[in-house]
Amino acid sequence: MASTQGSPSGLPQPLAGIRIADFSRVLAGPLCSMMLADYGAEVIKIEGPGGDDTRAWTPPVDADGIGTYFASVNRNKKSVVADFKSDDGLDYARALVAGCDVVIENFRPGVMAKFGLDYRTVSEGRPDIVYCSISGFGAGAGADLPGYDLLVQALGGLMSITGHPEGEPSKVGVALVDVLAGQNAVAGILMALRVRDATGVGQEVQVSLLSSLLAALTNQGTASLATGDSPTRLGNAHPSIAPYETFRTGGGTLAVAVGNDRQFAALASVLGLRALPQQGRFLTNERRVASREELRIAIEAALGADTAASWQRKLLAAGVPAGTVNSVGEAFKLAESLGLEPSVVVTDPATGRKSRQLTNPIRLSAAAPSYRQVPPALGEHQGFTFAVRSPDTAEKGA
Repeated sequence: MASTQGSPSGLPQPLAGIRIADFSRVLAGPLCSMMLADYGAEVIKIEGPGGDDTRAWTPPVDADGIGTYFASVNRNKKSVVADFKSDDGLDYARALVAGCDVVIENFRPGVMAKFGLDYRTVSEGRPDIVYCSISGFGAGAGADLPGYDLLVQALGGLMSITGHPEGEPSKVGVALVDVLAGQNAVAGILMALRVRDATGVGQEVQVSLLSSLLAALTNQGTASLATGDSPTRLGNAHPSIAPYETFRTGGGTLAVAVGNDRQFAALASVLGLRALPQQGRFLTNERRVASREELRIAIEAALGADTAASWQRKLLAAGVPAGTVNSVGEAFKLAESLGLEPSVVVTDPATGRKSRQLTNPIRLSAAAPSYRQVPPALGEHQGFTFAVRSPDTAEKGA
C-alpha cells in the first residue's frame, strides 16, 4: 500500500507554494486539481450552496456514507462555499482568486464572464495568473452544447468503434473522456506555470472534451483522416494486427496480443498448431488481418483444451503476450503483487476519518505524491482568507 508521505529525497514537493482556486465540478476539473494537489499544490475547492453535483451521485458509498464518485477526485482539498447569486459570495470568490496562482473552471463558456471571474477580467489585475478552462466542445460554436462524457463519446466517434459489430455502439466502462481532458489540463497548467516562472507572465489554458477525445483516437483517427473512411466496431479485435483480441477458452476468457511474426509462431507452437504460420493466409500480419475470422476459429478450437489462467502461464513463458480478463478487484490485487501500490488509505488529521483512495499514477524519482486529507465536507474550510498575490510574489512562490 502506498505511503501517505511525499518527497523521499527531502526536497520540497514540485508544486509546493502553488495555490489553486478550483471552481470545477464532476470529474475532469476535479481530477486535474487533485493530481496537482497530490504533488504539493494547495487547492481551494469553491462550491455553490448545493455543492459539487457528484456529492449526490450515490450509490455506491464508502464506510462513512460518502459517495465514492465524489471521493475519487477530491482528496487533498479545502472546501468553501461561494454563492454567486449574492454580492458577498461573489466578493469572497474574487478574493480567493486574487490569492491564487491558478484558476480551474469547467462551466459552460461565458458563465464565468457573467460574474467577472473569467480569464480576461482576472488577468487584468493578475497578468501572472494561469487560468484553465475545461469545456465540452470549446468556446466557439459548440459553447452551448452540454459537456457530458457520454455525449462526447457518442458525438466524438468513440462509441462507433466500441462494441461488437453485430451489437449496439457502446460507451467505455468509465468516463474516459473526462479523464483524458483532466490529464490534458494537468499538462497544460504545468507548461503554463513553467512559462510564468521564467517570464512572470501567465496565460489561459483551454481544454475541451471533444478535442481530447479526437486526439486520443490516435491510430484510428489518423486512419480516417488519411483514407476518408471511418473505422467500424471490431469487438475486441485490432484493426491492424491479428491475432490481437480476446478468445474463449475451456474456462474463462483470454486476451492475446500478438504483435509480430515471432510471437505468432510461438503462439502456434504452444497451441499445438505449428503448421499454422506456414499457411499462406496466415503467413504475414497483413494476411492474418484479412483472414481474421478463420484464424480466430482455429485458435479458439485449440484454447478449448485448457483454462484461460493455464494458457496465460504457458504463453507468457513462451514470450507471447497474454492475460486473463480480470475483474476490477483482481486488477488491484495484480498491481499490488507487482509492487505498484495502486491504493492508499488517507487519514484525516482533524477527524480521524479514513478514506481508501486510488494512488496518483505519476511517480518521480525525487518526489512522491502526498495524501494528506480525505475528500472534504461541503464548506468544511469556510472562512479561509488568503493574501492577494502580485506577479512579484507569485514568481517567488510566496
